[in-house]
Amino acid sequence: MTNKITTVLFDLDGTLIDTNELIITTYLHTLEKYYPSKYQREDVLPFLGPTLHDVFGNMDPDRVEEMVSEYRAFNIANHDELVKEFVGVKETVQTLKDRGYKLGIVTTKRHDVTLKGLRLMELEAYFEVIVAYDHVEKVKPDPEPIFKALEQLGSTPEESIMVGDNFHDILAGKNAGTATAGVAWSIKGREYVAKYEPDYMLENMKDLLTILGE
Repeated sequence: MTNKITTVLFDLDGTLIDTNELIITTYLHTLEKYYPSKYQREDVLPFLGPTLHDVFGNMDPDRVEEMVSEYRAFNIANHDELVKEFVGVKETVQTLKDRGYKLGIVTTKRHDVTLKGLRLMELEAYFEVIVAYDHVEKVKPDPEPIFKALEQLGSTPEESIMVGDNFHDILAGKNAGTATAGVAWSIKGREYVAKYEPDYMLENMKDLLTILGE
């Protein structure tokens, strides 16, 4: 399988860039406004991954847009202060790009905020394609975003691998027919990601180079 991978698709949050603290802080800020003293840090971990509309829609369908707006305003205001880099990401992505791999991002985040994170971490130049929340009808784990990215890259699922930190990344890859790699630095823990049986588990992003025979 590894001989013929030409295309690598990455999730963004928690995979390429460390937005964990930003997302947790933003959720806690937003929920404190609407549900004072109800949510603690550990309560919001399950919300990392699904879309904002899914999370808030399950709480209060009537106030979804209001809560999403509150979340986004705080998130943007605190973005650059709270986003951090993961060790090994930039070097790995640069190596893949230099060696001719086609690289794309498939995220449940909006396109504008995705670009903000990539630019902050100086990663934007490496990716030919970004498929974000506002580009699709159905988000991961539906295969639509992956198919859309592969179509734009001129790649097939058989020559591609999806890399992510959450269940919907791994399942989207499986649903689309790509190889899958989980990342052990997921905030939900290595064991959590392993439950979804990715083809590979990366302890550091550089492990991807080994898997691909680089």
